[in-house]
Amino acid sequence: MVEIVWTEPALQSLDEIADYISLDNLKAAQALVEKVFDRVELLKNQPELGKQIPELETSIYREIIVIPCRIFYRLERNCLYVVDIQRQEQQFRNPFF
Repeated sequence: MVEIVWTEPALQSLDEIADYISLDNLKAAQALVEKVFDRVELLKNQPELGKQIPELETSIYREIIVIPCRIFYRLERNCLYVVDIQRQEQQFRNPFF
């Protein structure tokens, strides 16, 4: 089992996405945040659950999808770092460099 560590940029991104959704539907925004946290929790026992990021084929970073979000993370020893969250429809921006 690994420890989940949320970075500040990832939490900020999730907050911004939820704020935008809440303008139209507060319950949907709350449900999305809950679903993201639930999905990331699955990584505690299955850290390889995510796939390699297509834009970064040889990277150590992986992603999981919770529509409409791409959740980016990396595994280091016994810690899994959630490093960024982006909306799927946006052009990929590389947060790792």
